[in-house]
Order: sequence, then C-alpha cells, then structure tokens
Amino acid sequence: MASTIGWIGLGRMGEAMVKRLLKAGHKVSVWNRTAAKAAPLLEYGATIAGSKQELAACDVVFTMVSTTDDLKEVLFGEGGLVAGNTRPKVVVDSSSISQEGSAEIRARLESLGVDYLCTPVSGNAKVAKAGKLLTVSSGPRALYDKVEPYLQAMARKVMWVGEGELARVWKIAHNTMFGVIIQNLCEITVLAEKAGIPRHVFLESINDSVLGSMYTKYKTPMLTNLSFDQVTFTPKLLLKDMDLGMAAAKAYGVAMPSAAATRESVSRLVGRGHDNIDFAVLLTETAKDAGLEMKPENVKMSDGLES
Repeated sequence: MASTIGWIGLGRMGEAMVKRLLKAGHKVSVWNRTAAKAAPLLEYGATIAGSKQELAACDVVFTMVSTTDDLKEVLFGEGGLVAGNTRPKVVVDSSSISQEGSAEIRARLESLGVDYLCTPVSGNAKVAKAGKLLTVSSGPRALYDKVEPYLQAMARKVMWVGEGELARVWKIAHNTMFGVIIQNLCEITVLAEKAGIPRHVFLESINDSVLGSMYTKYKTPMLTNLSFDQVTFTPKLLLKDMDLGMAAAKAYGVAMPSAAATRESVSRLVGRGHDNIDFAVLLTETAKDAGLEMKPENVKMSDGLES
C-alpha cells in the first residue's frame, strides 16, 4: 500500500471523501484550485500541496473534478500532475465524465507509464460523510485490487465492473436514473399534495413502501422543508449528466423516452436561472405548473443517513 495518497478536487464530494480516508488513518496530501477550500482539512491531518506537481511523488492520486476538460487540465495542462518529470504510479478518477473522454485520458496516461482506474461513486456529500458511498471501478483487475483498501475506507461497498471505461457507462446510467427518479418523485408528490395529502406524510409513506430507497430518503427533508439552498447537486450538473446519458443512448442505439423528457425538464430549470441551488427545486417548479404554491412544512424528517 502507498504511504501517501494525493487528492485533486475538493468540492462537496471530494472533501467528504478525503475526511473518510484521513479518519481511516491514511496520509493524504491535497490540492484544490481554490486553496481556501483545502484549509479546513488541516485539522483532520491532511497536508496541503502548493501545486499539483507536488502530488506527483505520491503512489496513488485521486481526482474528482467537474468535467472532462477539467480533468485534462489538472493532469496534462501547464503545471499538471503528469506534466513534469516525476509522475505518480496510479491515477484514480472519480469525476463524472464521458466514456470517450476517459478512454483518451487513459491512453495518454498509460503512454506516460501511469496506470489509470475509473472509480465513479453513488451518493452525495452527506452520503460520503456517513460512509455510505458505493464505488464502482473499471480498469485492470490487478490495479483495482491494489487500490481497493483505499476505496473501502470511503465506502460501504466497492465493486469492479470490468475493463476499460465500463465504470463510466455505469455512472452515466446511474445519473440518468438519478434524474428520472427525482422528476417522477416531484410529479407524484405534487399530485398527492394537490389532492390533499400532507407532503411529509406522503414522502414518509413512499420511503416505507417498496419504492423507497436511500435516495428518496435523503431527499425527503429537503423536499419537505424546501431547503434547496443546502446544495448537493445543481441543475447545471444534472443537465450535464443527462446529456451524457442521452449521448450514450444514441451511441448504443437505446431508446430512453423517460430520460429524454427528464432532460428537457432539467434544461428548463437551468433556463429559468436556477444555479447555486439544489436540483430538487424541480419540486416547486412542477408545483407551479400544476397551479400549486408550495410552502415549507417545517417538519423534522429523517434523511436515513444516521449512524
């Protein structure tokens, strides 16, 4: 096992995952484009790198950024992780990017002698903090076996789904379903409330039915109290992932009518200027379309993530 782990990208997810690694006793050195976001990790035992290339001496470097272009920039751009003479042995990427972009990055890294593992995750920052992430990896099986102890420190379950970029396909499929579920959950919640069922009662009943899931449970407090400022995932990010899903569907010749409709609904959210807010604001937009003005119910609801 590596003595030091490098980490690039400290958004909501990255920060929570680094804390899990530190809690498990691993040494982690971090870099983030906005340095102030790295400072809080000092008290948890992290080391803050002054540049991406400072992490090149690490055996394993994790990356979690927003887009394919962002990943290329932190790896290969000026001052990038592998742009110097010293390079890490392994890069593990947990970003949500396209299959084609990932394959290109794999080829470039492997030509430089750097192994590459795709490891997207299921869950938001609150899920990561609770240690309930699922990680799904693809790439050489021997490489996965080497990295697995680190993944286990961050997740409740870890999986290998095959070679190459298959984990990217998994993540695209996962996040497409992510969108479709929130679309349907908002629709049926509006239906129930307009008919007269209190919103928190309806959501509790769904969570305790065969249709309930970790996802419906951890969105319940936000949907009940309309606390969309507690951002886990923005409409723009969801739209990006829905577009990846539709592109994959086209490439593989798969009809996805429910996903296509959801993509347009999310696009409307973005067009209406919903930016630094959680995508669950879709609930109030759906209610407006039904002539229903929703108000916070101010009811304390479990998110299902308690230890």
